[in-house]
Amino acid sequence: MFTGIVEEVGRVRAIGNGRIEIDAEKVTQETEVGDSISVNGVCLTVTAFTSGGFTADMMPVTLAHTSLGSLRTGDGVNLERALTLSSRLGGHIVSGHIDGVGRVQSVTVKEKARILRIEAAPSILRYIVPRGSVALDGVSLTVAEVDDKSFSVSLIPHTQQVTALDGKKAGASVNIENDVIGKYVEKLLYTPAQSEKTQSDGLTTAFLQKCGF
Repeated sequence: MFTGIVEEVGRVRAIGNGRIEIDAEKVTQETEVGDSISVNGVCLTVTAFTSGGFTADMMPVTLAHTSLGSLRTGDGVNLERALTLSSRLGGHIVSGHIDGVGRVQSVTVKEKARILRIEAAPSILRYIVPRGSVALDGVSLTVAEVDDKSFSVSLIPHTQQVTALDGKKAGASVNIENDVIGKYVEKLLYTPAQSEKTQSDGLTTAFLQKCGF
């Protein structure tokens, strides 16, 4: 479990054959083999430490459903160690399980802000709401606007400085993780087969409305 607050930007030392080696300093501190590290939003398990970095394996399903397979030697990656019970939850709850890959449609600079418009599939956009939370390449961000094909986020100067998102240009891929709370709420309210708002234990739309929700 993560918060979406990037601790450092690492560099890909080597990648291939289902393995990635990353140069990093901060996230290797107090980390052991078997611990989880978020790499561009993807939860990976540390398999070994190298001089000035760490190594992790990437399963075929991970490469198929994230943008990690498109990384090249020297690319910057957002890194975050797993959340502890004593950590501040500065972003939002991030699992490190990617829902899909989006594409940067445009990059606009407005005063100090860098605004990214992200094109995404309907299966992703259904969970995107204005002023809601979304994780892009592991970075916890607030949604600015959303339409039926894309959504936008605004990068403050600090986010530009401490993450790899500042280098994203139009056409670049980004890993997207939707707010996990929204997904669980949908699961409780809708049956997979009929998409009807129901729940055998009495949790229905009418019940929620009656209680002021």
